[in-house]
Amino acid sequence: MNRLRTRLIAVFLLATLLPLALTLWTTVRLLRYSLELAPINELEAVTKSLEETGREVYQQGRESLGRDVAEGRIAPEVLSPDDAQALRERGINEEFEIAGEHGDRLEYYVTRGPDTLKYTRQLGVPLNDLTKQIADARRKLETSGVRDLTHGFNTVFLLMAAVLWLAALAALVFLAARISKPVRQLTQGLGRVAAGDLGARVPAENSDEIGAAMQAFNNMAGQLQRSQERLIQVTRLASWQALARKMAHEVKNSLTPIRLTMEEIVSRKGEPDVGFLEQAAQIVADEVNTLERRVQAFSKFASEPPVLPAEIDVNALVEERVSFLRSAHPEVVYEIHLAPDRPKAVADPDLIKGVLTNLLENAAEAARPGGVVMTRTALEGEQLNIEVHDSGPGLSSQARSSLFEPTISFKKGGMGLGLSIARRSALLCGGDLQTLDGELGGAAFRVILAAARNGR
Repeated sequence: MNRLRTRLIAVFLLATLLPLALTLWTTVRLLRYSLELAPINELEAVTKSLEETGREVYQQGRESLGRDVAEGRIAPEVLSPDDAQALRERGINEEFEIAGEHGDRLEYYVTRGPDTLKYTRQLGVPLNDLTKQIADARRKLETSGVRDLTHGFNTVFLLMAAVLWLAALAALVFLAARISKPVRQLTQGLGRVAAGDLGARVPAENSDEIGAAMQAFNNMAGQLQRSQERLIQVTRLASWQALARKMAHEVKNSLTPIRLTMEEIVSRKGEPDVGFLEQAAQIVADEVNTLERRVQAFSKFASEPPVLPAEIDVNALVEERVSFLRSAHPEVVYEIHLAPDRPKAVADPDLIKGVLTNLLENAAEAARPGGVVMTRTALEGEQLNIEVHDSGPGLSSQARSSLFEPTISFKKGGMGLGLSIARRSALLCGGDLQTLDGELGGAAFRVILAAARNGR
């Protein structure tokens, strides 16, 4: 059920990432555009233009003054020895300097022989004042922090958006877990019910739609469990009723000749006949023995034998059972095909002996004199199979459908419980008893047992 939570998170990502990206891009673009409309940038541009203008005025003044000096159009002023000495100490032999209180005059110093000459030209522009104003303007721009406003705003905005989005994602993960948990519990409960565990229940803690669904599931599981219990009881009762009716019918069949024989004895009480009395006594004894066998078979079917699993040599057990029954049916041909390496199975030896005895006895009776009974053992993976085939008339599809159901047999000496008991014994040993398509034209059965592996 983690896929539901993953899908919810994926839907959240797809639904929020694109709008978030568009919002961030639009906000940043609008911020930059708004800052471009501010006078800060214009002020910085004007400052640069003034600086370039002052530099151009100074350069043109130098060139013009230099030409006038070279062509002799301007008269020099001879500096006093002290001023000339001061210039020499400063290392100035030929230099242009801006002079005046406001920097509106350009002076040109040049040394010629023992004299130091000074030429002067008015610039018409107060360069010192202009330079000071430009410096003040730049200092204010730098200290105002406007240059970092865009970067700082973008950083803060992105961080806030990321924090809010991550908080929303964490909340979604939490809510997705709360939503997916009851759905996962409900799915697990449905799986347990589908596997046959009708006692499965899920905790219905919420009062929302999911809680109502879980409560409905618990009610459904409870109803199914109660219905199953009722069905089992009804089925058991019906089975035992059917078995009781058949048992009563067979008992009636045995009591009828006894009643008729006793009535005949009573009617002949004046005419004693030793031969007739012996015949009547034999009839009564036979019918009583038949009733006793039926009661014993019924009692055996109703009992629960103890299961004592152990390793058994299947080949040796088959040989021993066939040898035991060959003397009882000498007119039947027995074929044995044993698996190599003498495989062993894990089962109750006494129960398996009973199963093989029942199958081999039924096969010999079905094959009749001159028929064939074939027994085969084979190891297939983790299971060991024992097959019994006969050359008798076989089984119809109707007979196969109810072959292992407890019933009453109408054949002489048959109780109708042998195959039911045999299959129950195989199931108790952890195996099974199945019908096959006979290879000899008659019926065939397969006993499935668990093969012993590595001493287990």
